[in-house]
Amino acid sequence: MPDATPKPGGRGWLLRLVIAFSFAQAAVSMARPAVSYRALALGADERAIGVIAGVYALLPLFAAVPLGRRTDHGRCAPLLPVGVVLISGGCALSGTAGSLAAMAAWSGVMGLGHLCFVIGAQSIVARQSAPAEQDRDFGHFTIGASLGQLVGPMAAGALIGADMARTSALALLVSAGVAAVSLSSLWRIEHVRQGPARERAERVPVLGILRTRGVPAGIFISLAVLSATDILTAYLPVVGEHRGIAPATVGLLLSLRAAATIACRLVMTPLINLLGRAVLIVVTCVLAALLCAGIALPVPVWALGVMLVLLGFCLGVGQPLSMTTVVRAAPPAARSTALALRLTGNRLGQVAAPASAGLIAGVAGVAAPFVMLGGLLLIAAGLGARKPPEGVSGPRGTSSANRTSRTSRTGRATERS
Repeated sequence: MPDATPKPGGRGWLLRLVIAFSFAQAAVSMARPAVSYRALALGADERAIGVIAGVYALLPLFAAVPLGRRTDHGRCAPLLPVGVVLISGGCALSGTAGSLAAMAAWSGVMGLGHLCFVIGAQSIVARQSAPAEQDRDFGHFTIGASLGQLVGPMAAGALIGADMARTSALALLVSAGVAAVSLSSLWRIEHVRQGPARERAERVPVLGILRTRGVPAGIFISLAVLSATDILTAYLPVVGEHRGIAPATVGLLLSLRAAATIACRLVMTPLINLLGRAVLIVVTCVLAALLCAGIALPVPVWALGVMLVLLGFCLGVGQPLSMTTVVRAAPPAARSTALALRLTGNRLGQVAAPASAGLIAGVAGVAAPFVMLGGLLLIAAGLGARKPPEGVSGPRGTSSANRTSRTSRTGRATERS
């Protein structure tokens, strides 16, 4: 199959994609805590913070599958600059917004831009990586996200000071400029296919994709891990305000978490070879659940830093391995749609988890949402413990052609009926 063959031109495309993703993610990771601080300056409470964080994911929730369908039957690269423009515009307009409603709206635009970029980028990695290289390439790709998550919160913490309204607006305007820098790396990333093979591919029904063994588990694991990362980014500033932790220290703590995630992804392949994909997912999800619950305890700052480093390492496993699981489980003609469904699950979690966190925080205190995250991660660990589909169980796992062919045939029959 064309998707399973390595592409010419070396790995420069992946390096450029990682660089672009680093800047785009840095902008978003810088903007998210800045949005929380600006909302606090405008009079928001914990519930309002949760709503604004949820709106970030609302537009992407409805746009993901149509964008994935389009990418399955066309090029991926055009989504990248569109995403950058939307991220940059959402950041800049959030910095000039004067009401909570306007901040929520522009936060949604920022989230839509991030979705466009990620769908395009993940689809490029899935399409241009040989099966034996997918764990490694997705791991390297997500290093771009971790680099952005390392630099972004630290930069936001350095810029935001005592005059929270003015300095948080400045941080959002700077984040808009950081996002725009990623445009400089978006050249010769996608190898254009010759011939009409992709256009002739028949559409696989969404329900057929969701019923494929391995896809739902990959979606939920990704949802739980991303919800943990997202609520950490949005709610650690609130925890810091309640515990008297300075914004610069909160930014440093979030950056330590991201640095540990980068370290995890650099050693991903040896860890998979040592433990196996399923064991690695289960162990890291269980440890992450315990560490998330530990954040609810009134520990000193140094202990909070240690917990966040360990948590960052554990959370580094879920995203790249869930991408590989979904790509290998899905029919070849619907891999971008399957990745989009995974992102839809992510965004559903980003809508529901912050909103639920806001309600829980309003009733039980700002640390309570982290206990909720612990429960989500324990469920993810249980799903990860289930036997994965053929071709996804081992570190190499390249023999899923027969199963995906059967799924594709079933999907075409369902579509015709």
